[in-house]
Amino acid sequence: MCTSLLYTDLSGSVYAGRTLELPVELPYLAAFLPSGTQLSSKAGNHAPLTYESRYDIFGVVVPNGSVEDLKVVEGLNEAGLNFSLLAFADTHGPDDTQADDVPVLSAIDLGAWMLAQFSTVAEVREALEKQTVLVDPLAALGGVVPPFHYTVHDRSGASIVIEFFDGERHIFDNPLGVMTNSPRFDWHLTNLNNYTHLSNVDHSSATLLGQNFIQPDSGIATVTLPGSDTAVDRFVRAVYYAHFSEKADGPEASLRQLGHVMNKFDRPKGASVYSSAKASALTESATRLTGQQPAQKPEFITEYTSWITLIDLERSTVMLRTYNSLGYASFDLAALKAGATGPKVVPLEAFDQGSPDADKVLLAL
Repeated sequence: MCTSLLYTDLSGSVYAGRTLELPVELPYLAAFLPSGTQLSSKAGNHAPLTYESRYDIFGVVVPNGSVEDLKVVEGLNEAGLNFSLLAFADTHGPDDTQADDVPVLSAIDLGAWMLAQFSTVAEVREALEKQTVLVDPLAALGGVVPPFHYTVHDRSGASIVIEFFDGERHIFDNPLGVMTNSPRFDWHLTNLNNYTHLSNVDHSSATLLGQNFIQPDSGIATVTLPGSDTAVDRFVRAVYYAHFSEKADGPEASLRQLGHVMNKFDRPKGASVYSSAKASALTESATRLTGQQPAQKPEFITEYTSWITLIDLERSTVMLRTYNSLGYASFDLAALKAGATGPKVVPLEAFDQGSPDADKVLLAL
């Protein structure tokens, strides 16, 4: 579930791509939250942490029981700060040692909290040093702790990964700009030591025991890339394509190039299946979030790419493609700011057919 990476063009401008995979559709919403929006986070028995958004925000969100309580899965603010939530099965947060009257931040609200108040990764890191964050059970997940870790990028290309494991919070600098899922981020970095042989140069001929052999096709350079859709293999492939993919000139060409890269991680339904008995708490929560019971429990479950985002951090634009579309819907934060008189929240399925001016559609609904 989920692959996130950064791509840099010839001029040094930074773009972010991510996919989201689940075996079920959650009630995703496209949301625009203008600066001045009042937000809050509630963790356990603590007093709510309230704050006001300093920046305009666009994101893909999920309601936690109601539209008024939005959880950001993927988001961008007008300053070019990008937040992504990805599955992380090893989540184990710190113990709650704060008094109940102390407002604390729930980890599931990190996205809204960051995008509302900060413009750079450095600001986020500094604020996290002062802010208590708890990984508390979420009702929408059946009372289990949210199994996620979090990536943050800014316009400079700075990137961090935030993880909660072994009862502690960990903030890792991410010089690669790449993240997938479990194991923890520093394990993925160590694993890359096993791939120092990677190259995009085809070696199409060889002499073995005096005999000459020739590969008549192109593409043999990728033969040693790990091929499964596991998080470990996707991490290595994401590093490969982020590093070797040709650097384009200008934002339009760069977004097209990034789109081709993210196609490498687009998983169709049925590519792999597993027993429905293995369904995670996150999957089971879909019934509670949507209020819809399946006609019968399927024997097998398949993960697939629900949606893909391509984000221009410099121009503060988001392109989004759902599973039901071959085209992208495009959202411009500046256009949303100019046309909105308050928050706008629309079901993501409204953009299943794609649209070059999806911000106008969002404002009209």
